[in-house]
Amino acid sequence: MEISDNKSQLRKQYRKERQDRFEKESWLHILSAGEFKEVKNVGSYISYEYEPETSDLNKTLIDMGKTVFLPRMLKDGDLEWIAWDGSQDNLKKSGKGFEPIGMAITEPNLEIIIVPSLHIDRTGNRLGQGGGSYDRALVKSSAWKIGLLHYGELTSEILPTQAHDQKLNAAATPVIIVRF
Repeated sequence: MEISDNKSQLRKQYRKERQDRFEKESWLHILSAGEFKEVKNVGSYISYEYEPETSDLNKTLIDMGKTVFLPRMLKDGDLEWIAWDGSQDNLKKSGKGFEPIGMAITEPNLEIIIVPSLHIDRTGNRLGQGGGSYDRALVKSSAWKIGLLHYGELTSEILPTQAHDQKLNAAATPVIIVRF
């Protein structure tokens, strides 16, 4: 079986498992990590459906005086980053979720990127949604990268990877942060 087929089957399985056991949680505890102390520019995302909740996290980051950048997907599947003030008026419906409205920042100098993830293994390999958008964005950034996960989604089994896949620096469940 090819790696891409294996990853596709895992995505289907993990999405179903996530939906079956979904509970709304908070990841605010990650803000106490030393990596967040002195940074100004944080890349995040607007969660939807069964993803780890980011609304309270994004609001708190803005309240702390950090500039939050949200991704907007381009036609080629790449991401561009838009500074977001927390206003729902600066979001538009896109697919299943929301994207920011506004001018893209060409070099946002992100110091941390909070990354949506379906599963992360013990070495920092991430299984995302399958489009490769985040991997293409992460390779261009020296930011500290942390993936958000629900309970049971941090695995000791090594996930299948391809050459373009980017490792994360850390993963967070609702109660712990694991650094790689």
